[in-house]
Amino acid sequence: DPTHPKDALQLLLFCFGYVHPKKKTERSFVLYKPPPKAKDLALLEEFLERATFVADDLDWLLALPHDRFWCQVIFDETLQKCLDSYLRHASRKFDTVADFPPQVNDLQKRLHRSVFLTFLRMSTHKESKDHFITPSVFGEILYNNFLFDIPKILDLCVLFGKGNNVLLSKMIENIFTQQPSYFSDLDETLPTVLQVFSNIAHMCGLRGDSASATPQKLEERVSTSPEDIPLQELKDIVLYLCDTCITLWAFLDVFPLACQTFQKHDFCYRLAAFYELVIPELESVIKKRRHEDSSLLSDLWRRLSHSRKKMVEMFHIIISQLCLQPILESSCDNIHPYIEDFLQIFTSVLQEKRFLRDYDELFPVAEDVSLLQQASSALDETRSTYILEAVESAWEGAERRRKGAPGSPLPEAAAGGSAAVPPSSAEDLEGLSLRDPCEHAGAAAAPVAKVSGVELDSLISQVKDLLPDLGEGFILACLEEYDYSVEQVINNLLEDKLVASLGKLDRAMPRPVKTDPTPLVTSRYNVFQNDEFDVFSKDSVDLSRVQKGKSERVTTKSLLNDKRVVTEQRERYSQYSVIVEELPEQSGVGPFGRDYDDEYDDTYDGNQVGANDVDSDDELISRRPFTIPQVLRPKEQQEEDEEEEEEDEKEAAKDHFVQDPAVLRERAEARRMAFLARKGHKPDNSATVVGSAKGHGQNRETVQERRKKEANKGARANHNRRTMADKKRSKGMIPS
Repeated sequence: DPTHPKDALQLLLFCFGYVHPKKKTERSFVLYKPPPKAKDLALLEEFLERATFVADDLDWLLALPHDRFWCQVIFDETLQKCLDSYLRHASRKFDTVADFPPQVNDLQKRLHRSVFLTFLRMSTHKESKDHFITPSVFGEILYNNFLFDIPKILDLCVLFGKGNNVLLSKMIENIFTQQPSYFSDLDETLPTVLQVFSNIAHMCGLRGDSASATPQKLEERVSTSPEDIPLQELKDIVLYLCDTCITLWAFLDVFPLACQTFQKHDFCYRLAAFYELVIPELESVIKKRRHEDSSLLSDLWRRLSHSRKKMVEMFHIIISQLCLQPILESSCDNIHPYIEDFLQIFTSVLQEKRFLRDYDELFPVAEDVSLLQQASSALDETRSTYILEAVESAWEGAERRRKGAPGSPLPEAAAGGSAAVPPSSAEDLEGLSLRDPCEHAGAAAAPVAKVSGVELDSLISQVKDLLPDLGEGFILACLEEYDYSVEQVINNLLEDKLVASLGKLDRAMPRPVKTDPTPLVTSRYNVFQNDEFDVFSKDSVDLSRVQKGKSERVTTKSLLNDKRVVTEQRERYSQYSVIVEELPEQSGVGPFGRDYDDEYDDTYDGNQVGANDVDSDDELISRRPFTIPQVLRPKEQQEEDEEEEEEDEKEAAKDHFVQDPAVLRERAEARRMAFLARKGHKPDNSATVVGSAKGHGQNRETVQERRKKEANKGARANHNRRTMADKKRSKGMIPS
């Protein structure tokens, strides 16, 4: 029972008169069914009729006054079943939507709005001053009559979150605020949500940390590898994963206060571990099956990319709500628990390299750490540095791209054209790549090396054998567009699913002939470049200079006996011996074969050129005789010259063959004294020590030198033998 008197009175009013089953209007609400996938007129008419009934009944419900509205909501079970059917079967924004007539689309929008307004009125406890319900009673009505529960709230977030985020956020917050028991329900629901991740990993043939604690049954069938999963089962897994991730992200985005409950179950670590375990395997399976059904695999790749992005954003929402936002809003005295939570969460996921890269790409970890450093000077630098180094090591071998990088992981051409992607999916899942498409290319989007030469001719011939009317140039363009996949080119040609760029080309287009801009002959370089044997730069080559066959062995003797060069130069040097002393002068011609110019001669009249030089008479009247090079002289003259040179050498060396030994000793002594003087040695004063003859007396210098010699004679040779002997005897080494 409510403890507040006003709440008790309000509850009595509801029970006895204000809200009563008799006030409920008997009206049967029909269940909602989605539009038919097949374009059948009968099925479309049936859908239009049923949807019109539902929309009219909801409009009638919204028009009821406050008391009758709540009577209908609480006591009409068909209304609750109708609303549940819409939440269950209404198409999500990531679902494939076929092209329907305009009346179907208009009716869908009307019905969508009516359902949202119905739930919005159900979550409002005060409509006006006169029509309201106290918060405590309102919470009991919602909880006891199961008007809202956790699955319904999750469906509301994923269906109406886009475009109504602010209004839906206030609506969900009001439900949890007025009835805190929903937090307990959420806490009990989260193990089931985490079990969904384990089920997906199990269906992929993977067993993570959560599944390792449970013993596996012997009869339980587990795929040995994700590659063994059938295509239809792979589709169900990806759709299941996409639905789960988008629903959880929408709930956290609308109601961030639930992050505390999520983290009680260690959600961040479980999410990162699941991401690291399953996402790479599913990507690998889709890439390896690119030839099975390109349009289906293209759609699965886009959904998988969308799921990846939502998982990363979920992680960021929890980090922001539990750690970063309180730090920005709190004072510096009570932020240490939030910093510790941040460091603890990231430390637990450091081994998940792939997840760290994708998270750091959208939400750089360095920026968050910088925020913590600015907020508190007591941040543990060791732990924060360790986290940043782990993030950097996760990027090793991968190209770093930041958030906002455009591009889709799957080109349209690889999926068979834009028609292969559903309109709604193409709109909602656009630009979902977290990294360069070359790293994680989906179905048929893996980087393919350019094919050329014989291999390219073989691919063109394969297509031309089946479709002989096509030109080789058109086939080449198709192969380049579809990564040189012959099967995909033939399939798209037969089904007329070529991309728009190929549709504009002439199908009989010939193959273009590529001319080499640098031919081999003009670009060739060799050891004969630009010399007399370069046949590429000269039209003719002297063949006599070319040696044919094995050349004769060249020895030193043959080189010396070869006098061809001497013979060739002899005639040239012989001209130097012809000296003309005087040239006959001709009339009017000067000595140099031209007319005498008096003005030229007068130029040097005033200059004493060479007048001051000392010239001997012999130099003026004689000239140096011409000398014929020795190599060009006759053999007899060469022998005479050699004999004369030998006699001159003997004559020059005759005086210096044997020198005086006394002169040599004197020179050696002078050199030795000079060397000692440079070293600082004093000359030997032995003459001073000897002194005069005995009996004639000694001078003062002799006495001093003798005293100095006596005192220092123990410094060299063996003059201190007596001293050393006395020393040994005193120590008992020599018997006395």
